[in-house]
Amino acid sequence: MKVKSNKISDMYLFYYEQLQGIYSKDEINELLYISFSHVLNFSREDMQLRKDEFLNQSDLIIVYDIAKDLATKKPIQYILHEAWFFGDRYFVNENVLIPRPETEELVELICNENPKKSLTLLDIGTGSACIPISIKKKKNDWNVFAVDVSKAALEVAIRNSVDLNAPITFYEIDILKTQTIEKLNFDIIVSNPPYIAKNEAHTMNDTVLQYEPHLALFVENNDPLLFYKVIADFALTNLNSSGKLYFEINQRLGNEVIELLKKKGFSNVLLHKDLSGNDRMVSANK
Repeated sequence: MKVKSNKISDMYLFYYEQLQGIYSKDEINELLYISFSHVLNFSREDMQLRKDEFLNQSDLIIVYDIAKDLATKKPIQYILHEAWFFGDRYFVNENVLIPRPETEELVELICNENPKKSLTLLDIGTGSACIPISIKKKKNDWNVFAVDVSKAALEVAIRNSVDLNAPITFYEIDILKTQTIEKLNFDIIVSNPPYIAKNEAHTMNDTVLQYEPHLALFVENNDPLLFYKVIADFALTNLNSSGKLYFEINQRLGNEVIELLKKKGFSNVLLHKDLSGNDRMVSANK
């Protein structure tokens, strides 16, 4: 289908024609709003009130190209190079995972449980750096560090740190090989590590499988707790005596992560559900 005219209502029809069968009607409506908000600064009210107006040629081409990319199942966040997390706009590309709303709950948990000032925190596998940046903005007096194995991901993280005025110290580190970070000790270690077994890939949406970085998603089928084991050992060495460890988890493996941490000697090991009622986070004390 071609766009009939520069009229905004015709572009709406074009989106529905391009995206039906890939997304639900509600999802298409949301993608329309995100696209027009990004390109034309439309509000939700504008979507109805201005549908009889006309797009200029340059805006028409941009909105048209977004629709064509969406039809390939490419996530809107990668098309626009932006994702929202805790009300902040993050730059994202296909080198980092798209920040999820559930991860906001992990940030809230950490901030609410740790009222002390001047704590030192490390985020392992930082990706876009949405976790440490959000924490640093809420806890400006904390000293925040973050690591990732991917140089390309760290370039995104550093850009977001600068853009959002959240000073963080970054390291390019493979946590599977590195057991110390410049002899630093931390009050809090947090990680949202790869936790999806490769044999679970068939259960995932094509938009994730085709575009999001598999390095940040998947672990081998025979060792789904690999990163939890390694990071727990790292935490035993690098946490201060009263330090805390926080994980985002595969909801299917909550009890296994708890058992792992208890066997390694952590105390007060707790499983936390997200707002949807899924097992989502685990916290523990050294």
